[in-house]
Amino acid sequence: MSGEGDSKLDASNAAQRRTLTWVFAINLAQALIVGVVGMMADSTGLMGAALDNLADGLVYAVSIYAVGRSIVAKARAARLSGFFLVALAAGLLVEVLRRFVAGGEPAGIVMIIAAMANAATNLFCLRLLRSHRQAGVHLQASWIFTTNDMFANVGIAISGAAVIVFNSPLPDLLIGLVVVCIAFKGGWEILEQARDAGRSDDSVTQQEKL
Repeated sequence: MSGEGDSKLDASNAAQRRTLTWVFAINLAQALIVGVVGMMADSTGLMGAALDNLADGLVYAVSIYAVGRSIVAKARAARLSGFFLVALAAGLLVEVLRRFVAGGEPAGIVMIIAAMANAATNLFCLRLLRSHRQAGVHLQASWIFTTNDMFANVGIAISGAAVIVFNSPLPDLLIGLVVVCIAFKGGWEILEQARDAGRSDDSVTQQEKL
C-alpha cells in the first residue's frame, strides 16, 4: 500500500513539475515579446505586463523547486514569490512616475492587440494550473500571479482604447498605476498564505512533539 501511495505521489509531483515548466516557458516568452512591443509602442502598461511576466517566470522556477518538498520549503518558495511581486510593483511604480515626468505617446491599437493576446495566453496558463491549484501554497501563489496578469492585461486593452479615444497618454499611465496596485495586492496575498502555511506546519510539529 505504501509503495502504491508513493507511486501516486511521484506521479502527482511529476505532473506539477511538467505544468510549471510549461507556464515557466510561456511566461518567459511573453516577457520577451510583450517587452519588445511595449518599448516600440511606448506603453507603460505593456512594459508593466512584460515585467510581470518576467517575475512570474522567476516565481514558477521557484515553484518547480518546491514540488515534492516539505510544507516549510513550499512556504519559503511562496514567500520568495511574494517578495518578487512586491519588488516588481515598486520598480513599475518608479517607471510610471518617470514616464509621467518625461511624457510619451503610447500606440493605443498596439496596446489593445498585445494585451488581449497576452490575456489569452494567461487564460491558457490558468487552464494548465487549474487542477494543481490546491496542491500547495507555492501553486496557489502561481494561480494568483496568473489571474492578476489576466485582469491586468484586460485593463491594458481598455486603456489602449481610451488612449485612442482621448488622444492622451494619461490612460496608459493610469493603467500602469493599476498594475502596480494589482501587483502589490497579489504579493501581499502570497506573503499572507506563506505565513499561514508556516504557522500550520509549526502547530503540527508542536503537536507531534507532545
